[in-house]
Amino acid sequence: MIKKHFQLKTDKLSIVVYTIIIGLLTGLVVSLFRFSIEKGLYFFQILYISIRHGHLTALLLVLGLNPLIGLIVAYLLKKEPNISGSGIPQVEGQLMGDIKANWWSTLWRKFIAGILAIGSGLMLGREGPSIQLGSSIGQGLAQSLNLSHNRSKVFIASGAAAGLAAAFNAPLAGVMFVLEEIYHSISPFVWVGALVAASVADFVSAVVFGQKPVLALGYLPILPVKLYGLLVVFGIILGCLGFLYQKTLLFSLTAYSKLKLPKYWYGLIPLILIIPVGIFWPTTLGGGNSIILSLQKVSFSLPLLFSLVTLRFIFSMISYGSGLPGGIFLPILTLGALNGALMGHIFIILSWMPATYMVNFIVIGMAAYFACIGKAPFTAIILIVEMVGSITHILPLALVSLIAYLVVDVLNGAPIYTSLLQRLLKNNNQQLSVNDLVTIEIPVLAGGLMEDCLIQNLPLPPKALITLVKRADEVLIPSGDLVLRPGDLVYLRLEKSNLEKIKSFGYELN
Repeated sequence: MIKKHFQLKTDKLSIVVYTIIIGLLTGLVVSLFRFSIEKGLYFFQILYISIRHGHLTALLLVLGLNPLIGLIVAYLLKKEPNISGSGIPQVEGQLMGDIKANWWSTLWRKFIAGILAIGSGLMLGREGPSIQLGSSIGQGLAQSLNLSHNRSKVFIASGAAAGLAAAFNAPLAGVMFVLEEIYHSISPFVWVGALVAASVADFVSAVVFGQKPVLALGYLPILPVKLYGLLVVFGIILGCLGFLYQKTLLFSLTAYSKLKLPKYWYGLIPLILIIPVGIFWPTTLGGGNSIILSLQKVSFSLPLLFSLVTLRFIFSMISYGSGLPGGIFLPILTLGALNGALMGHIFIILSWMPATYMVNFIVIGMAAYFACIGKAPFTAIILIVEMVGSITHILPLALVSLIAYLVVDVLNGAPIYTSLLQRLLKNNNQQLSVNDLVTIEIPVLAGGLMEDCLIQNLPLPPKALITLVKRADEVLIPSGDLVLRPGDLVYLRLEKSNLEKIKSFGYELN
């Protein structure tokens, strides 16, 4: 009689322990990052208001500080180009194995440069840098433990989820964003690690900033079904505007590249141009969360809303196109809210709906605008539910997000972060060594190419080798007659140069 010895299963438990550390560190770093940006923005707004009241000292201070910030950030960018932009394309590139980054160099330089650029009032968001800060912390811990690239990806992805959770107090959105936009698949280790890290980081952020939702707009009335026809129109218009945003953002990067200046000097342009905006309209500065909150409290006229949309759109492009450390996440949400207020105002003027439901269009606009630009509808819906703190609007959120997403899809618009990554890799002339071998995880998806397929019948690039197959908690020998089932994880060893070929075969990579 064979006795089975009881054995504890600790692989996921070890992931939990380490991602608690990642979540704690990321929560502390991002909370300090977020706090510093808020204080910096408040300081600059006070300066601009003082200028309007005729204080010459404030004007001289701004004229001196903005170029100085540009010089400091330029120096940091020259030393570490990886801190440019939001940081999300860089994290995605790391997980794909296309980008190698020095975690410590990226961490401290992104922290300082992000505070200076975003805190100065530029129309950039804190969320992208927060995601890169978290991923750098995850990478640092993975390197200290001498983990393989495959295991390091779990820590990097968990740190990224923790970064978004701490930036917006939205842990579920942090997990979903990593799975939907950055990691592009659901690995059991990744979602466990991401959920733990995001929850811990959110707890730390809640201790620092309180438990009130970031965009608490109060009570949202339930939108009557008879008004759903307006949502269809709204979704189509937002989809077209989202496609315009994608194309304009990429164009702004191209326009800056035409300048006869080193890339790290581009940031001086928005830092100078923002000065007159700050003097005449200081409340419009920054990522835009204060603007979103004011839409419910202040009555905006149609011309004023249109002016706000135009101003925010133009300066978002000028700010991000320069390559300064800062994200587009929050600026996209702000533009979505403004577009929602604008469309809602038009519907009210036309007597197509009561003014009571204006706030619904503000909330729906945020989710749908991000859903179509990032092509990440699940993240958009969950994020807005967490940030607003209301679940009564999920159905209209989902409807408008889906319509806007489909409009961009029909117009052949690509996910904005994927487009930014492709551009980054092209500009950096990334060359992959033919002999550089990597191991990747490929999940077997229901209805996918690999479902119910024999291993011997799988199309694979030359010299690729399946090393093992994991089914639930069981490790299977990858013999030729093994039939793959949904939920299996296939571990494939191949040359790095064949990663794109694997994607062209139709596989979903972890």
